[in-house]
Amino acid sequence: MATTDTVEETRLRELEQEIARLRSQLMQSEKLSTVGVLASSITHEFNNVLTTIINYAKMGMRHKDEATRDKALDKILAAGQRAAKITTGMLSYARSAPDRKEVHDLRHLVEDVLLLIEKDLQKHRVSLVKEYRGQPASLVNPSQIQQLLLNLLINARQAMQGGGALTVILSENQEDQFAEILIRDTGCGIPADTLPRIFDSFFSTKQADEGGQGGSGLGLSVCKQIIESHHGRIRVESSIGIGTAFTIKLPLSRQVGLLHASSNRAG
Repeated sequence: MATTDTVEETRLRELEQEIARLRSQLMQSEKLSTVGVLASSITHEFNNVLTTIINYAKMGMRHKDEATRDKALDKILAAGQRAAKITTGMLSYARSAPDRKEVHDLRHLVEDVLLLIEKDLQKHRVSLVKEYRGQPASLVNPSQIQQLLLNLLINARQAMQGGGALTVILSENQEDQFAEILIRDTGCGIPADTLPRIFDSFFSTKQADEGGQGGSGLGLSVCKQIIESHHGRIRVESSIGIGTAFTIKLPLSRQVGLLHASSNRAG
């Protein structure tokens, strides 16, 4: 009996390892899919940055007065820093990260994600309203939380084919010890009869595009996995023709006070 138990335990461990490996591959596949969605707008953004750098470099070379050259250098530096931040954010997001959690300021994570999607929103005539209430911190895997937010933000943008408004609100509730991220769009909405299934694997509400490509049905399933691995919660409310709102709740870190103190000292 002992030998049989040992064999079964070994098989169970191997199965758990295989499931973990497949989940990791699934998340990485969804990441690359998201990068593909953003590629066009990010390429356009870099063209704008390069145009700014080239034009101000030419201006600085043409003018001999120091004030004009200083202005040109300031603009070039700002454009270069923006490009570097976008590149760093995209590389950080796209690479496969270890499943390690650390205390992070959620506002910084939200800002980094919004930077990646900003031009995509502008391209599709979607206005962005963001609001930060407090400075919540949570014990998270930053790459996974970025993936969660990008999935929801891209879904929201795709639901507003003719343009619209996207609202992102980050807040904290000290009473229930949860940070809350609200992502609300003014899109087409989700039918009530399909709402209970949106987190199921391979279920998608997205219609096929001109190339015949619809949703993979994995994005929201991955979001649910990420939320569960962080001991969080996710809630969705939607009305046809009015829009959809996702509310993410993540446990506040016990180290939030230490993080705020460190941030204040740095400032």
